[in-house]
Amino acid sequence: MPIALDATQLQCFDTGPVSLSVTGGQCLAVAGRSGSGKSILLRMIADLVPHSGECRLDGVPASAIPAPLWRSQVRYAASEPGWWAPTIGEHFRDPAALADRAAQLGLPKDAISAPPERLSTGERQRFAFLRAIEERPKVLLLDEPSSALDLEATLALEGMVRALMADGLAVILVSHDADQITRLADSILTIGDAA
Repeated sequence: MPIALDATQLQCFDTGPVSLSVTGGQCLAVAGRSGSGKSILLRMIADLVPHSGECRLDGVPASAIPAPLWRSQVRYAASEPGWWAPTIGEHFRDPAALADRAAQLGLPKDAISAPPERLSTGERQRFAFLRAIEERPKVLLLDEPSSALDLEATLALEGMVRALMADGLAVILVSHDADQITRLADSILTIGDAA
């Protein structure tokens, strides 16, 4: 499968320069000590922070793609995202698909109509993941996707990630869970002092 995303000499603040590539259907894990810039790297790739260097999606530079389109195709899933609508369901375009996928992740059906602040951190984290995949991005940037989940919920989320990868999704994963990295990653990029 061709390279879905490649980045050259990305640098922001004290992070970088970092170069990487990930192929559709594969997962690249980004490792490094706390504070080494792993989350900043994902935000650079998503074009959410000013940076130098270049990212390309299917060979096309990010600078040639309108920012909203880039961000829909290279989707950043924060570990603690923002919620702005009164209920979780209002953050999604397809309620039927949401109900099915939420059930696959062990989320209660009534959580869809609940205000975000009434849900646990783990429930919000799973809904954030579902929000990130709703538009079927080509590349998914996962920043600690299961930090608030128990093992059963983590494995359900990972199963969904693997199914999406089987359909060609490229994943870049930041996780402090070494077992998760072992289960999902095809390769590992270490940044920071240990690089």
